[in-house]
Amino acid sequence: MSVAAVRLPPLSLYVHLPWCVRKCPYCDFNSHALRGEPQMARYVDALLADMRRERELAAGRPLLSVFFGGGTPSLFPAAQIARILEGVRTHFDVADDIEITLEANPGTVECADVHGYRHAGVNRLSFGAQSFDATMLEALGRIHSVDDIGRSVAAARAAGFGNVNLDLMYALPGQSVAGALDDLRHALALGPQHVSWYQLTLEPNTVFYARPPAGMPDEDTAWAMQLEGQALLGGAGYERYETSAYALPGYRCRHNLNYWRFGDYLAIGAGAHGKYTAPAGIRRYAKPAHPLAYIEAQEADGSRRESQPVGAHDRVFEYMLNVLRLTEPFTETAFAERTGLPAERLHDQLAQLREQGLVEGVGGGVWRVSPLGQRFLNDLQAAFLP
Repeated sequence: MSVAAVRLPPLSLYVHLPWCVRKCPYCDFNSHALRGEPQMARYVDALLADMRRERELAAGRPLLSVFFGGGTPSLFPAAQIARILEGVRTHFDVADDIEITLEANPGTVECADVHGYRHAGVNRLSFGAQSFDATMLEALGRIHSVDDIGRSVAAARAAGFGNVNLDLMYALPGQSVAGALDDLRHALALGPQHVSWYQLTLEPNTVFYARPPAGMPDEDTAWAMQLEGQALLGGAGYERYETSAYALPGYRCRHNLNYWRFGDYLAIGAGAHGKYTAPAGIRRYAKPAHPLAYIEAQEADGSRRESQPVGAHDRVFEYMLNVLRLTEPFTETAFAERTGLPAERLHDQLAQLREQGLVEGVGGGVWRVSPLGQRFLNDLQAAFLP
């Protein structure tokens, strides 16, 4: 199967809004602490110029989702979010049921803005709660209080949001299994449609990586938190559909699913990364990382898109890196359609992994990650490194 025969996958749009009030010590995202009033209007002008140039890559496909990430997108007033979404509707076709997510910090959301976001077209809010323990929030460098979380969710409900996600972390410094489960119970009491519950990891180029906090739970304790938390979430009706994602029926995050299924996604904003499928092959690109550099590039000649082809070996790894995170089975047919490579490229590796008990063959070219593979996911993914 040639690359030209790849079926064009679904398409999403990622919008990066890079500022935050204070950078958290665990954060390795391209975010910049707010020092004075950021040039928001000028930045949105740059986003709109960037968007006009990105539309050629849509190749007639409608957007199935838009995701505002950061940084802290909720620092941007609703009027600026509305400008961006007006640009989206002008330059792209959009699905009738498009999912539009905005990440929000409970400490930066005002009730008026929540109503404004909903009026602008945002239909999914994702709150970075992280913990319901004040001591843990302080250790994580969060600016919001425990009470802010409940107030923000209530404001979202009052504004008409019927799709709310809460981000939570576990394996925090000094946290016990009971403490992790208590966080989950507090989150579930607020009735979110979706919970992203993920383990704190010490990423390079972060304060925590340079100076690890004391009292980090060991591997066995973190595993116990994960197992007991999964049982608690399952008992409350939340289906685990990805390593760290849990949703009530009908509320899986379509944007993230498109990443994990190796879909295409366009990207605008400082440091944003995109991937698209074209007749010449699959390509990746990135925008200038610093907000000012990004703005100046768009004002000068933003038509330059520094893209790189994704070679065959990298396509194998990147596809498997993503799809193995999902709890749903994966198929050789989907691999061939999304990568343009023959499914036979997987056969030897999958046979070895089946012998090791990390994957299971369902039959007919259908596979799934075993319970052992879910526990040792990093090892499983690494088996496909070029």
